Amino acid sequence: MKRIINQRPGILGKCILGLLPFIVIGLVYFYFSNERLAINPNDKLMPSFQSFVNAISYMAFEPNKRTGEYLLWADTAASLQRLGLGVAISALIGLVVGIMIGIIPLVRAGIAPVITIISLVPPLAILPILFIIFGLGELSKVMLIVLGITPFLIRDVQLRVMALPNEIIIKAQTLGANSWQLILRVVLPQVLPKLIDAVRLSLGSAWLFLIAAEAISSTEGLGYRIFLVRRYMSMDIILPYVVWITLLAFLMDFLLRRLSKSVFPWHSTDQGEGK
Repeated sequence: MKRIINQRPGILGKCILGLLPFIVIGLVYFYFSNERLAINPNDKLMPSFQSFVNAISYMAFEPNKRTGEYLLWADTAASLQRLGLGVAISALIGLVVGIMIGIIPLVRAGIAPVITIISLVPPLAILPILFIIFGLGELSKVMLIVLGITPFLIRDVQLRVMALPNEIIIKAQTLGANSWQLILRVVLPQVLPKLIDAVRLSLGSAWLFLIAAEAISSTEGLGYRIFLVRRYMSMDIILPYVVWITLLAFLMDFLLRRLSKSVFPWHSTDQGEGK
C-alpha cells in the first residue's frame, strides 16, 4: 500500500484540490447571504451575488461622473505603481547591502547591528514621521514600503551569503579573484535566486504597508477606495476589492516564481519546485 506522504496529485488533481477550498467558501458565503437577505432585504453585511456583479460593473466599466476615470483600473494603476517602485528599491538596497554585510566582516561589524535594530521597529509606527518629513504625496507611501521590507531583505541576503560554503570563497581567491570579482562572479549568481524568493515572501507585508498608507492619505488607490466606501458599509465593493488585491498579489508571486525558474532553473530544481 502506497503511503500517503508518497502520493502526488496530477495536474488535474492539483487544480481540483486548489479550487476546492474556494468553492466551499463561496457556497457557505452565498448560503448565509441568502438567509440574511431573506430576513432583511436591505442587509449590507453579506450582499448577494447580483450586488457584487453590479458593483464590479460600475467600478470597472463605467466612467466616474466626477473624474471620468474607470475607478477600479485607476486605483489598480496607482497602487501597483507605488508597490512596484517600493519593492524594486527595497530589492536593490537589500541585494547590495546584504551582500556587503555578508561578505565583508568590517561592514558586518559596523552595519549589521543597525539593520537588526531597524528591523525591529514597527513600520506603521513611523508612518506619521514619514508624513511629516516627506509630506502626504507619493514619496511617503513608497518610503513606508521601503522601510518596511528592506531590513528583512537585507538580513535574508546576508544570511544567504554567509551560508555559502567556505570552499567556494577560498577556491575563488586561490584562482586570483579579487573582492569585486568574488562578489560579481561567485556570490551574486548564488544570491539572486534567493533574493527573488525573499521578495516573494515580502509581498504580503508590502501590500499591508501600501494599503495602510493609502487609507490614511491618498486620493486614489485600492486601499484608499476600500476605506472610503467603508463609511457607507459598501461590502459589495469592499469584498471584490479584497479579492482583486489577492489576485494581484498571487499574479505577482506567480510571475516572480516563473522568472526564477526560467533564469535560475538549477535553483528551482534544488528547491523541489519542479516536483
